[in-house]
Parts: sequence; structure tokens; C-alpha cells
Amino acid sequence: MVIYRSLSDAVPISGSVVTMGTFDGLHRGHQEIVKQVVVNAKSKNVQSVLITYDPHPRHVLNTDRDTLSLLMNLDAKISILKEYQVDTVLIIPFTQDFSQLPAKDFLEDVVINYFHPIHVIVGYDHHFGYERGGSPEFIQSYLSEKEIQVDVVAPFADEGVVISSSHIRELIQSGYIRRANFELGWVYGFRAKVIRGSGRGRKMTFPTANFVPVEKDQLLPENGVYLTRGRVNGNQLYGMCNLGFRPTFGESNFVMEVHFFDLDSADLYSKEITIEFLERIRDEKKFTSEKELIEQLTRDKKHSLDLMKKYN
Repeated sequence: MVIYRSLSDAVPISGSVVTMGTFDGLHRGHQEIVKQVVVNAKSKNVQSVLITYDPHPRHVLNTDRDTLSLLMNLDAKISILKEYQVDTVLIIPFTQDFSQLPAKDFLEDVVINYFHPIHVIVGYDHHFGYERGGSPEFIQSYLSEKEIQVDVVAPFADEGVVISSSHIRELIQSGYIRRANFELGWVYGFRAKVIRGSGRGRKMTFPTANFVPVEKDQLLPENGVYLTRGRVNGNQLYGMCNLGFRPTFGESNFVMEVHFFDLDSADLYSKEITIEFLERIRDEKKFTSEKELIEQLTRDKKHSLDLMKKYN
């Protein structure tokens, strides 16, 4: 896969099947679009091309509002696109100036000028260009005059629920992580850096590694205890993770900590790890004593080890 990180780096090609969009989360609906692009490009013996943007347009345009939390970073998106064997990915740095580009100019100056598409495939809700003027209807009207085939992919639904980035965010923030993972088509997680904690877990024979996301706007799951899978120094490890305020000890600071079953977490300080959330086990709870908490953690670990069998 060839990756261009700016338009100035891109090398024009003579024929392609193109899609474009933010692909926020690259969920199963997006994956369906990508599959159609790759299959059609191979059948027509041309290049498959995906055009996307970084950072997320809302991080640039909505500066006076709450920042949109990230479902995935750019590296994770590229990794999935490689699995689908996309030939070329163009990542356009999204800026205020770029947001002023009219949809017609984007199609002419970028899509047609660089990739000479014979076929364009977009999602039903994709809009681009100044004031979102580039609707699917606009693309069909404009490109049909140039004898370029356009397909608009319908909503991807499961049991009547349309899979979308916004719905997946709601699921994750509400703790429905298994359903979110199903709609994503991959296990939700993120890169994190291990920071120094209180050391209380080690005294209770459940040593933990405290961590913070590498990405400052990373979406966090609902507070509680989760079965997690981590990657540490290239090794895959299972564990259980707590997100919350540790009410048993009267603390007020939000903490994220993971106990890996087969690793001494004390060795991870300052290292970067990857945390994936497999299943939510329970809510965070205030216990009457440290002894009661340890008893619950023991039950949590047993439950987690049983759940692990589904993922091994």
C-alpha cells in the first residue's frame, strides 16, 4: 500500500476506483465501502484509492465546542486499510483553508486530476467541500456528466440498527463494549503510556499499571471493570482493567489501571502499551473494607479467566 501524507506528495495515476471520507472509526459500514472499492478495482485492473483527512475535520472546525473524542488514531486506520489491501491512501492535512475548498474544485483538482477515476464509491451520508456542498447527489450529478460511474453505498444495519460512528460512541460511553466491538468490526482500544501509581494494588496482591491514553482526545469507556487484552513489548497479554475513582479509598481523581494476569506490572513504568476492551464485567463499587475489595477482585479475576476462553 502506498501512503501519501499530503497532496503535494501524491503521484498521479491513470485509472482508479476511488472512495473518500473521514472514515471515523473505520467501522463495519466503512469496511463495506472499502471492500467494494478493492473488489471493483481488481475486477477492472485499476488502482484502489482511498482519500481521507487528518486531523478529524471537527477538531479543526468546531474549536468553540466540545472536542470530538477519538475512536481510533491514524495509525490504526492505516493498519486496517492494509488488511483490506487498498492500493493507495491519500491523507490530506485538514485545515481551515482546505475547508473553504468548494466541492466541485475538490473533485476536479484532487479526485480527477490525480486519480483519473473510472468509478467512485461513497457512503450514503458522505459530504465534503465548503459548507458540505459535496453530497452523494452532487457527486452523482457532477461525475455522471464526465461518464464516471458513481455508486452510493446504503446504510449498513444490523437487526434494524444503522451502524454509525456516533452510535458506536454512545455504546462505548455507556459501557456496551461487546456491542461496540461488533459494530466496529475490531476490538476497541488505544495506545497508552504507563504512569506511576500509588502502589496500593501490589499490597493487595493485584499489582496494577496506571495508564493514560497517548491521544489527548481519546474516547474512554464507561467507568467500571473490564476484561482487557494488552500488547506489551510485542507480547499479547490478558488482564482486567478498572476505570474510575477507587471509592473504597475515598479518592477523587479519575484513574485507569490494569492488572495483567501474567506480567509484573511494576516493570511497565513509563512504557507504552496497547489496551483493548473485550467485555465489561461490572460497575465500580465502594466496598466496606480492603478485605472485601480483595475478595471481589478475586471473583473478578476468576470470571475474567473464564471469559478469556472465548478469545484464545
